[in-house]
Amino acid sequence: MKHPIKKQSFENNRDVQRWLREQRDEHSPEGQFNPTFLASRRDSDWILSSLAVFHQQKFILDVISQASSGKEATVYCCVAHPDTGAEFLAAKVYRPRMFRSLRNDAIYRESRASTDAKGRPQRRERGQRSSNSHNERGRMLQVSSWIQSEFQVQRELHAAGADVPAALSQIGNAILMGWIGDGDSPAPRLSDVDLDPLEAPALFDQLMDNIARFLANHRIHGDLSAYNILYWQGDITVIDFAQMVDPRYNPDVYPLLERDIERVCSHFARYGIAADPATLAADLWARYLMGDLEVPHQ
Repeated sequence: MKHPIKKQSFENNRDVQRWLREQRDEHSPEGQFNPTFLASRRDSDWILSSLAVFHQQKFILDVISQASSGKEATVYCCVAHPDTGAEFLAAKVYRPRMFRSLRNDAIYRESRASTDAKGRPQRRERGQRSSNSHNERGRMLQVSSWIQSEFQVQRELHAAGADVPAALSQIGNAILMGWIGDGDSPAPRLSDVDLDPLEAPALFDQLMDNIARFLANHRIHGDLSAYNILYWQGDITVIDFAQMVDPRYNPDVYPLLERDIERVCSHFARYGIAADPATLAADLWARYLMGDLEVPHQ
């Protein structure tokens, strides 16, 4: 009788551990950084592989809480270093399972520029796949490129005036960005907020402006909904750009734009805002294709 093979913890996978050592060796963090909040966590080595570098770079002083946790990443609230001019910062740390989540993402992989081992952009033909994409090492390189891309896109969009957190640094499996909320709690997701009907129209317009701003900068969020929009003190901030696509690399991403807009319209319909998502999407797309989608810098 054959006994089932016991699956190894992914954090202990040989290739994953090698990748973690490479991250530490490349940036050579000096001194010890042992936040009390992480002391009892089983995955503390995985988390600290990047957060220690943020500490060395004088971005953060401590990690004080877990703000949110999703399928692919966990966000931690960090005490900011005084040199940053901020009180708190958010560290988004991708978990090991991210390495196993890139199986059904063809439209997203084909809709962004790929990068080489040094982070330099490479044009990839549609349908082209890495020859070693099925092994752990190949997936780690793929995820590293994925995270670098999210960081760069977020920086570009923030610079373009979009309502996204400022992206400050990216090391290995983590992105450091501006914190939305206060020290006691993070800003809630829009899905968890009952808006005042009087403020809903302005927030809807703000979101549509952001969708247009994304597209004017050759980006479609690809997974926009009330679950990745934060609400804080009467304002909104869009987050989670891992699935953002670039229509210049794949012209078949229009359904993603239409879906983003449909979800926003559906959420705000409860506040009496009537909008036709198909018309809104078609208008934005037509203007984009004609090079007529100019959005003033805020």
